[in-house]
Amino acid sequence: MRLGIIGGTGLVNLDLRDELAHRQGEFIRQDDVVVSTAYGEVPLRTCTLDVNGRRSELVFLQRHHSTSGHGCPPHQINHRANILAMNDSNLDAVVAVCSVGAIASSFPPGKVALANQYIDFTGVSTTFHDDEAVFTSVTVPFDERLNERLESMLRNVQGFGDDEVMRYTYWLTQGPQFETVAEVDAIERLGGHMVGMTMPREAKLAAELDLPYAAMCISSNWAAGRDPTDGTKALDHVHVSAQANDRLDPILACIFGILE
Repeated sequence: MRLGIIGGTGLVNLDLRDELAHRQGEFIRQDDVVVSTAYGEVPLRTCTLDVNGRRSELVFLQRHHSTSGHGCPPHQINHRANILAMNDSNLDAVVAVCSVGAIASSFPPGKVALANQYIDFTGVSTTFHDDEAVFTSVTVPFDERLNERLESMLRNVQGFGDDEVMRYTYWLTQGPQFETVAEVDAIERLGGHMVGMTMPREAKLAAELDLPYAAMCISSNWAAGRDPTDGTKALDHVHVSAQANDRLDPILACIFGILE
């Protein structure tokens, strides 16, 4: 199994040594490499693990190319280089980890769920096909087999029953500013359940490459104006990142669940 993991604000680093010790696994090897692509260089971390007697490979990409979460701003990320580097790593699948602002009342901060659809009205194209007309179907934008496995594991590890909503629509905003209250109100009317600045661009490129892709979304905060205790509360990136990285247990459980 060769599994790709993409982290961002919600997963700034990936060090599995402690987690492997709890699971009676073996950490065999780690290499930090820089991959050259036609669109630029990409730093990747490759890990060789033994989980329950089964050897697996993890390839980790920090989409901001940072170990602090404060690297390349979201509107400047070189998504084409990132996804091409992951695709060239001969992966079976990619799971992205995203920190999002929650709009849906059923998605309170701390909950980890899945992206089921996305809406991108930014008007910014994201494609490998700038010089020819290639139209890729994204009717089902995320790998359904992956989503089914992840949903089952996320329900179990978070203690959710079958009636808990686990799939949401991700609304892509351009950033780097957070959204206004009026924008969040409009986004909800148009079908958005959560807001973020990056992930659908990756999903589009993965679809063009037929690379199985799914996105686990950490509700790190209420979107602007949606905090039930303070509708005027300002959003702070450092606080948002810290909140997201406090909710990595379900993420790690799913990673090892896939490998096992």
